[in-house]
Amino acid sequence: MKTKTSSNVVFSLVLLSVLIGVYFYPQLPESMATHWGLSGEANGYMSKFWGVFLFPIILFGLSLMLLFFPKIDPLKKDFVGFKKYYNAFIVFMIGFLFYVYILSMVWNLGFVFNINHFIIPAIGLLFFYLGSILEHLKRNWFIGIKTPWTLSSDSVWNKTHKLGSKLFKLMGVIAFIGIFFEKYLIWFIFVPVFLVVIILFAYSYFTYQKEKR
Repeated sequence: MKTKTSSNVVFSLVLLSVLIGVYFYPQLPESMATHWGLSGEANGYMSKFWGVFLFPIILFGLSLMLLFFPKIDPLKKDFVGFKKYYNAFIVFMIGFLFYVYILSMVWNLGFVFNINHFIIPAIGLLFFYLGSILEHLKRNWFIGIKTPWTLSSDSVWNKTHKLGSKLFKLMGVIAFIGIFFEKYLIWFIFVPVFLVVIILFAYSYFTYQKEKR
């Protein structure tokens, strides 16, 4: 995906989130649910203004940062090799957050449902997508599996991201399975993430030490 195309899509989603917020603002409650627990029940609230417009503000700020990062990365020359994957990543991330925003708006408009039934599949898809692009990333400071050892060696970076690609795809599949075991959701989302972080951190260290020897 070209940078111009990804920018147009991203800022269209930001603008759309603002327009949706403005249109539905009069119909929304003064206190809006903005956080849900593992059971899918709302357990966090904020005022209507921030409940409606905080997310669009975050989307706009995040979009600017993600689009600007390649210009200031000390290793920006390496972005050329995976620019199309990075641009697609930006669209996917902003699209994911836009989807969460829409779910929040629908819930607060009175259509009460278990929001986890809709967010968990999206998280699984996000993990799987990240796994599909990890192996294409080149060494940089802003996206990828960044440890002292991956940032010190192209070889360690590539090997760690190849393993990370497989593990993230596996996490995506596990997250999907977690939909059917709602009471044990934490075991299907947070535990795999914790384990993958430890595995990749350790793998990058030992790979670097092996390479050094």
